[in-house]
Amino acid sequence: MSIVITGASGHLGRLVVDRLLAAGTPPAQIVATGRDAGKLAGLAERGVVVRRADFADPRTLDDAFAGADTMLLVSTTTVGERFDNARNAIDAAARAGVSRIVYTSIVNASTARMTLAAEHRRTEEYLRDSGSAFVILRNGWYLENYTDQLPMIAQYHALLGSAHDGRVSAAGRDDLAAAAVAVLTQDGHLGATYELGGTPFTLTELAATISEVLGTPIAYQDMPVADYTATLTGAGLPPEMAAAVADADAGLARGELFTASEDLVKLIGRPATTAHEAVRNAVAAGESR
Repeated sequence: MSIVITGASGHLGRLVVDRLLAAGTPPAQIVATGRDAGKLAGLAERGVVVRRADFADPRTLDDAFAGADTMLLVSTTTVGERFDNARNAIDAAARAGVSRIVYTSIVNASTARMTLAAEHRRTEEYLRDSGSAFVILRNGWYLENYTDQLPMIAQYHALLGSAHDGRVSAAGRDDLAAAAVAVLTQDGHLGATYELGGTPFTLTELAATISEVLGTPIAYQDMPVADYTATLTGAGLPPEMAAAVADADAGLARGELFTASEDLVKLIGRPATTAHEAVRNAVAAGESR
């Protein structure tokens, strides 16, 4: 029976497919789906089954999920559409006879007040009530949310945010992909909800880490949420996304992106990537281009 990976053209979904292949899962047992199947051509060349799946068009989901035993439901990124998309996928999986759904949620989804958590919380509740066997992976904030900003941070010698002295248990996408693969390929996880986070840090500490790696002064500049939203919008982020990112920083300040859980380390069987390692690796990758 096959494993369906939704959002396989995205960062996390693609990493999961790559890790499944590296772990020895036969390519023909992996179904990589995405709204644009053309973006998955490279996986098709490796023998992976590629199918189109548009969450906004449930008819495509029935064909995409046909014959699958397990599905990794990677949450979509469009603000305001996550729950409807996930509900369509969960319903289609039930129609297709998928026996297990692994859902990528957000850390502290049941208690966090940030906007992003609300749709994840609704999806978790819907999944639990659906009757499908499930595993919930509450993924922490991505380290890449920060390392992707390194060119701008270096240019302006500042890391911006609205997090005050809150601590974020950020984790690398590859570590989170490794955790997903462990759950997809091992028994004993059904019904579990895992809080997945790495070694926590404040944004002041992150700025110091970036300063150390780059060898240039970097300061954390804390801003009111409204000002941070305006800054993100001015930098080209769509208004809804800018508001969600700034709101997430407000949640960070309240402790909503912190977890003391060791679930990630237990699932991947090794220490999680630290902020220092992530920054160092990102700088090295940039220098090698």
